[in-house]
Amino acid sequence: MASDARELRGTLEKYYLGRSRNARWFRFLLLAFDSVSVIFFIGSSLIPPTFWIYVVDAVIALIILADFLARFWITDDKKSFFTRFSTWTDLIVIVTLLLPAFVESFLFLRVLRALRLLRSYHVLRDLRQEYAYFKRNEDIIQSVINLFVFIFVITALVYVLQARTNPEISSYIDALYFTVATLTTTGFGDVTLQGSSGRLLAVIIMVVGVALFVRLVQTIFRPPKVRYRCSDCGLSLHDTDAVHCKHCGRVIAIETEGAS
Repeated sequence: MASDARELRGTLEKYYLGRSRNARWFRFLLLAFDSVSVIFFIGSSLIPPTFWIYVVDAVIALIILADFLARFWITDDKKSFFTRFSTWTDLIVIVTLLLPAFVESFLFLRVLRALRLLRSYHVLRDLRQEYAYFKRNEDIIQSVINLFVFIFVITALVYVLQARTNPEISSYIDALYFTVATLTTTGFGDVTLQGSSGRLLAVIIMVVGVALFVRLVQTIFRPPKVRYRCSDCGLSLHDTDAVHCKHCGRVIAIETEGAS
């Protein structure tokens, strides 16, 4: 039994941490699963809960639980494992999937699973090696994912806090409409948050949310850094208008499209 357990752990370590092609495709499969599950979470929030949705929730929960236990098993430092933010987000997602009736008001927390997208060092390394496009546009891709998660979390908060008391927000689409209108400072005014908690949430979105939204959009359309490896010191991130490497002073030739 002990030898079988060691062999199984060794196999899991190869798949989760290894550099073989099979290991890379295993991690890509996990990435695809995370992406599909997040899309399902969003889609299922738009329709009334049915039996088949609960079944899919349970299947997703079991897969996430298996992944969680596997990562815990192959981790040498068990204590540090529970200090990671991703560990607690996984536990929260598992609970909301297995006990939806008891945590109905917190089902929006399932979107926290999206925070795992592209957060693994090994997945990022694999994507850089396999896809030149990802390597060139890694910062933009991560910014797009961060923006997507940010909007969804804010929308979910609006929907959960207002759906039962605000007739203007009767669906997730209504909450999404209000969130985007507020974050983009359009503010049509046809949908408003009601009650003290609603007004407080609106203030938080306008003061904090708008600033974060603008920052995330800027990182997509105007990245603060470009990737260009200095041949002398190896520094790979430089200012978009850099002429010399900040680290060693070597003249660098970053491709640009000219002054705007």
